[in-house]
Amino acid sequence: TDMIQTFVIIIGLLVVSVYMAHAAGGVSVVIESARETGRLQIFPDWGQSGQWWIYIGGFLTAALGSIPQQDVFQRVTSAKDERTAMTGTLLGGMFYCMFAFVPMFIAYAVVVIDPDHLQQFNSDDLREVQRTLPHAVMQSTPFWVQTVFLGALVSAILSTASGTLLAPSSLIVENVIRPFRSDLDDKSMLRWLRIVLLMFGTLALHQALTSNNTMYEMIQQAYSVPLVGALVPLAVGLYWKRATTRGAMASIVSGVATWLAFEYMLPEFLIPSQLMGLAASFLAMVVVSLLDKSETIRPDAVQR
Repeated sequence: TDMIQTFVIIIGLLVVSVYMAHAAGGVSVVIESARETGRLQIFPDWGQSGQWWIYIGGFLTAALGSIPQQDVFQRVTSAKDERTAMTGTLLGGMFYCMFAFVPMFIAYAVVVIDPDHLQQFNSDDLREVQRTLPHAVMQSTPFWVQTVFLGALVSAILSTASGTLLAPSSLIVENVIRPFRSDLDDKSMLRWLRIVLLMFGTLALHQALTSNNTMYEMIQQAYSVPLVGALVPLAVGLYWKRATTRGAMASIVSGVATWLAFEYMLPEFLIPSQLMGLAASFLAMVVVSLLDKSETIRPDAVQR
């Protein structure tokens, strides 16, 4: 299903981008307009240290926060050999990076077609900014383009929602419930999976209905959890022979606690909360592992 939904997303956005480029007068017109207005600037100005910290925090959250969860790690461990895992990961990452420019191009084309949409981009409410693209498509395109765009949008939502709900449900049942219930058979496992899945679905629905954050902010918060709580135990456990189980537990607790403290108690701190949590996670892993004399982590245990 993920493959089919991804195919629909790619084709849908490409079709919309071609139509928008034609309506705006061509690809070169859109790119030149973006260049003249400074929208092609990828990095912040060197003198803006605060913006650089935000940039680095957002990049590491998106680039590394997905590795310990099912987005990347599950694909890596299911590959037929090491070369396939490495090649597939690199090719997938490059494709993600390139294809991310397609919706950006559509948004720039929308501004060229109707400059009034700049008012939404300049709005102080970030939720209004994220509505710019769907509003523009629904107001400025024929019905068949709207159908293609909505098909791509629904496919993206379904693909993300299915994996995001199934992955934590299976992890909780396999790694938390099963160790305390050694008598579980396949039927009982399936029942527990359905119960936990329903609980996660209810929590996700409540979050969607009550949160005032933008989609970007919610995704950043979700990816911050594995970044500060799982990345260091995974990476250090694989590549450092002195890593121990107690060090991994201390890393998880310290990383998540530090991230939550800075996120909700010191939100205006110069360095983003996820970077502080990542630093605390790494420090706790190293210090506790060096002081701990218990059994070290085996790489095969990390993979499981």
